Amino acid sequence: MKNLALWAVSALFVAACTPKAEQPTDSGLLRTNFQTEVGGKKTDLYTLRNKNNMEVCVTNFGGRIVSVMVPDKDGKMQDVVLGFDSIQDYISKPSDFGASIGRYANRINQGRFTLDSIEYQLPQNNYGHCLHGGPNGFQYRVFDAVQPNPQEVELTYVAADGEEGFPGNITCKVLMKLTDDNAIDIRYEAETDKPTIVNMTNHSYFNLDGDAASNADHLLMVDADYYTPVDSTFMTTGEIVPVEGTPMDFRTPTPVGARINDYDFVQLKNGNGYDHNWVLNAKGIFPVNVLHSNLPKRVSYWMYIPTNRVFRYMPATFWMVL
Repeated sequence: MKNLALWAVSALFVAACTPKAEQPTDSGLLRTNFQTEVGGKKTDLYTLRNKNNMEVCVTNFGGRIVSVMVPDKDGKMQDVVLGFDSIQDYISKPSDFGASIGRYANRINQGRFTLDSIEYQLPQNNYGHCLHGGPNGFQYRVFDAVQPNPQEVELTYVAADGEEGFPGNITCKVLMKLTDDNAIDIRYEAETDKPTIVNMTNHSYFNLDGDAASNADHLLMVDADYYTPVDSTFMTTGEIVPVEGTPMDFRTPTPVGARINDYDFVQLKNGNGYDHNWVLNAKGIFPVNVLHSNLPKRVSYWMYIPTNRVFRYMPATFWMVL
C-alpha cells in the first residue's frame, strides 16, 4: 500500500513538472521561433487580436507583419500575407516581407540628395540607386516593442546620425492597431535633431486566397488618372503621364494578371510588371486602392490614405506573387 501511494505521488510530481506544449498562433507560428538576439537586441513575436477573433502577428525584427488571419464571409480564417516561420528564416532569406521600410522607402536616384545646400551620398544597393534606406535599412534592424493592449503594438527604432549616410539622429515609431472592424491601422511618427528626409511604409505581400495560391485573378482598382514611369533601373523618370489606354489603368476593377505580361508596353518591361507609383485623384481619408479575390466567400482589402493634398503618390503597395 505504501509503495502504491509512493508511486502515485511520484507520478503526480512528474506530471506537474512536465512543461506544457507551446500553443501556436492561429497562423501556426511559435513564439519561441522568434525569440532570439540580433545585433545584441532581443527579438520577439507579438500577437494582436480583436473581438472578431481576427489575428495579426508582428515581429520587432524589421517591424514586420508576419501573418494576418482574416475571416471570409462564413468566418473561415486564412492567412493573407506572406511571411516566414522564424527569425532565422528572415535572416537567412533576406527580403522585405511585411517590413517597416525606412529610413526612406523606394529609390533615391544614384543614392544622392541635397538638403540645405549639403549633398549626401547614400549606399547604392539597387542598380546604382539607394533602395529602401540602403542594405541595412530599418527592415533589418530590431525595434523596441511595447504592447499596451491585445489590439496594439508600438515599435520604436532610433537611427543614429550618419546611419546608411542619412543625416540626423531620428526616432521613428510605427503604431499598429487591429481595429474591431477588421482593419490594420498603421501610423508613422519621426522626430529628428537636424534636417533630414524620411519616408516610411509597410511592405506586406498580399494574397487574399492564401499564400499557397496564385492571385493573378485578383481584381484591383486604383483611383488614379496618372502614374509615374520608370526607366530600366526601376528609377522614376520625373514624368507624370496618363493611365488612359495603357495597362496602368485600374480605374475600374481589373484582374491584376490580365495585362501584366504585356511587355510590348515598355513600362511593364522596365518594371518587370507593376513597380510604379500612381498619382491619386482625391484628397481626405478615402479608399484609393481596392484588392478583391474572385473566390466566393473571400475578402476584399481597402487601402485608406489620409492626405490634404490633391495629388499624392502611391507606390505599388499591393506587392503580390503571381
